[in-house]
Amino acid sequence: MDITATLNEIVTLKVEDRIRLVQAIWDSIAAEEAYPELTDEEKQELDDRIVESDANPDNVMTWQEVRNSIRKK
Repeated sequence: MDITATLNEIVTLKVEDRIRLVQAIWDSIAAEEAYPELTDEEKQELDDRIVESDANPDNVMTWQEVRNSIRKK
């Protein structure tokens, strides 16, 4: 398979079709449970976030708040 030729063909698709393709690819990866191995630093970061979330369960933002904060930047 020539990945460059395939990618060149993909970019000619409509955006909606490319999104569907990405979703299908992602679903196929998830179905194989082929997740990359986390580094020790990534594992520690996730553990830290869990501890923080457990300690402060009310310290959350709604999706609307997150989106608004991003748009302000």
